[in-house]
Amino acid sequence: MTTQLLDVNGLHLHSKQSPGSSLVSNISFSLAAGDTLGIVGESGSGKSLTLRALVGALPKGIEITAGDIRVKDELTVKNGKVLNQGVSRELGMVFQNPMNALNPLMQTGALLAEIHRINTGDTRAASKEQALELINMVGIHDARRIAISYPHQLSGGQRQRIVLAAALAKNPSVLLCDEPTTALDTFTQAQIVQLVKSLCRERNIAVIFVSHDLSVVSQLCENICVMKDGELIEKGKTTSVLNYSQQLYTKKLIDSQLLLEGERW
Repeated sequence: MTTQLLDVNGLHLHSKQSPGSSLVSNISFSLAAGDTLGIVGESGSGKSLTLRALVGALPKGIEITAGDIRVKDELTVKNGKVLNQGVSRELGMVFQNPMNALNPLMQTGALLAEIHRINTGDTRAASKEQALELINMVGIHDARRIAISYPHQLSGGQRQRIVLAAALAKNPSVLLCDEPTTALDTFTQAQIVQLVKSLCRERNIAVIFVSHDLSVVSQLCENICVMKDGELIEKGKTTSVLNYSQQLYTKKLIDSQLLLEGERW
């Protein structure tokens, strides 16, 4: 029997200022080890809010009002009520904007070492060594130089890799990626996608990858969810949904992607 790493059932999110209108309605999905799930939709569809709800990082004024969230054997949300601060160490989050996710006053090595030490209880010396291993793991050369660098001294691609390393420092079972390739050039995007795919396979972790870019999701994710106006309107195998969609909205997303990319030989 496959063990579920993450199970989301009937998740609802509301704004405290407008409690009568749902921002996210009745979202349900589950992941086992090695699963890769893409969540796609236009801006404002609720995909990033869904991800933030899983790690207790919702914007001020937005709250969970219904649903359950279970991470392994830990129930973090029950019937809309947040338990144990609603945060699980089994979840690692990769945010879209690395400059907002990284402490500008901390060297990257010190940041990674601190995250590792807090979550594992390792010594400071062991955590420093682990920080160097994490930098190497995410494909950055000259780890010792990067470790003493501050975020503003790194390129955009390097910063995004450090954010990924920070998420992995917790040794999570599920990696949550919130549009991590949006601000990157096409070449660096492909590198990040390949890196996430490799890490998923090597560490046998599950991945949720939120993006508006269907081509990126199709490269990485075996399964896909399509969101519109806070609701999950279609889900299934990525190849089936993208090639044989039953929803007009999904077809329009695909057509708009093809239009932006241009016709290919």
